[in-house]
Amino acid sequence: MNIFVAGLSYQISDADLKELFEEYGEVSSAKIITDRETRRSKGYGFVEMADEDGQRAIDELNGAEYDGRTLSVSVARPRAEGGDRPRHNNRGGYGNRENRDRNRY
Repeated sequence: MNIFVAGLSYQISDADLKELFEEYGEVSSAKIITDRETRRSKGYGFVEMADEDGQRAIDELNGAEYDGRTLSVSVARPRAEGGDRPRHNNRGGYGNRENRDRNRY
């Protein structure tokens, strides 16, 4: 089961997250999501564990306080086709022609 965990302290590590969930069973992986540019935590992560243990962890930890913050824990939704972010073809400039013409007058 893939579990989504939000509301994490920005100082928490992958190891801390794994340790938190190991109280409920064997953890296959635990990953804090970080910003690509700054490498700082985004305050959420994902944990992989067996379905039965994962459901128990969700039931126990959702709404619980950890490191001074309230956790939001749920089954992770599958990623959307094509990745998790919209793709933009932003090449700078003034935007589309309609906006550029509107700003001229």
